[in-house]
Amino acid sequence: MDEPLFKKLIELNKRNILPMHMPGHKRNDHKFPWLKEIDLSLDITEIQGFDDLNSPGELFRSINSRLAALRRAKKSVALVNGSTGGILAAFKLCLPAGGKALIARNSHKCVYAAAESSGAELSFVIPEYIRELNAFGEVKAEKVDAALSRDKSIGLVCITSPTYEGVVSDISAISKVCRKHGVPLLTDAAHGAHFGFGAFPKGAIELGADIAVESLHKTLPSPTQTAVLSIGDGMPGAEKAQRCVSLFQSSSPSYILTAGIDACVSFLEADGAAEAEKWRKMVLKLREELKKLKNFRLFEAENCDVSKIVLECGNGYDAAELFRKEGVELEMASSDYVLAMTGMGDTDETLRLFLRAAEKVDGLISGPAYKEKAFALPDRSLSFCDAIRAEAEIVPLDRAAGRIAAEYLWKYPPGCPIVIPGEIIDERVIKSSDKLRSSYGRLSDGVYCVKQ
Repeated sequence: MDEPLFKKLIELNKRNILPMHMPGHKRNDHKFPWLKEIDLSLDITEIQGFDDLNSPGELFRSINSRLAALRRAKKSVALVNGSTGGILAAFKLCLPAGGKALIARNSHKCVYAAAESSGAELSFVIPEYIRELNAFGEVKAEKVDAALSRDKSIGLVCITSPTYEGVVSDISAISKVCRKHGVPLLTDAAHGAHFGFGAFPKGAIELGADIAVESLHKTLPSPTQTAVLSIGDGMPGAEKAQRCVSLFQSSSPSYILTAGIDACVSFLEADGAAEAEKWRKMVLKLREELKKLKNFRLFEAENCDVSKIVLECGNGYDAAELFRKEGVELEMASSDYVLAMTGMGDTDETLRLFLRAAEKVDGLISGPAYKEKAFALPDRSLSFCDAIRAEAEIVPLDRAAGRIAAEYLWKYPPGCPIVIPGEIIDERVIKSSDKLRSSYGRLSDGVYCVKQ
């Protein structure tokens, strides 16, 4: 086989690298036998007898209704273009063209894409700042209440819970605030598809969210790009959800991915609660061992998803490279920590291997620096919509200080913007340009700024 990508994938599989990252099946085809049965010779289109995901008949209606039962939702729709498609569809369903949405400032890039595609103006709620991680955490219900009290034009609230690092917001309290103001609550729960199983926290719909979008593949045994959009009992217009999804989902959806959702649902129906609890207990045992490390510090908080392993350290980028040398590929690295994702496909053995690697790397790194970090978001000069529509020009990043951004600057992962359109690029952004360039290659050419 000469195809470069196929060769790289096959070589990766042969190298037996420990995947401490998504997808949640962890390539464990012993536990999830359908993974090795997935075969491109099964790749078909919408032929007679095989239904259409965008216009479901009996076959796909069954998958959706079983998903709804698992998510305790009034209606669920299977997605094969990830949570991104679900977020785009949710904005279309909930917000009139040109409406205003209140979103958490740490929202994923797909939320900003949904705002752009719907012509929405944005208002922002600022999550709590986690000094140890130099990252955003939970969204407080009182901040949402204050924002909705100030601005009666807001027609949708969208927050991320859990965050990429596993920090969970009080969805129950936020949903009550939204209900008081008559505004629907959309929860980007991409990282929370395992919630509601075993002793993990309850899912967003069960806690009162009107709409929740979850990535099945991140922690559960489902192929990459599979997700689900679910609607709660109090949300009107649920019958339009399928149409909204169809606007953003491929007109030729993958039957292989949909079959993966079907297999995942069957597994969860039969063993979801028991397997989730077994996984959770394994992770809790791992966390106790990780607390004994000398230089790594395990991040813990009362409102955190224990399945996410966040290890604070002096330099996360260096630590990730050392893990790589030990045969472990992590989910992400930041200047202040590394993130290892566990999933339902993990076993006692995979978590033991990760612990051994962490113990080796621990002896080669420095501990976290507990210096006080100055934190401030960039100042805003234009509204989001005005900046998106403004004429723009490309400016070398080292000469962009004081200019108004006409585009986003991301660090990916996790895909949350450092600067968004309408904000002023400041010296802190320019100083971090080398790290930005590693995940945003085009920055070597410059950044789009509003034309002066």
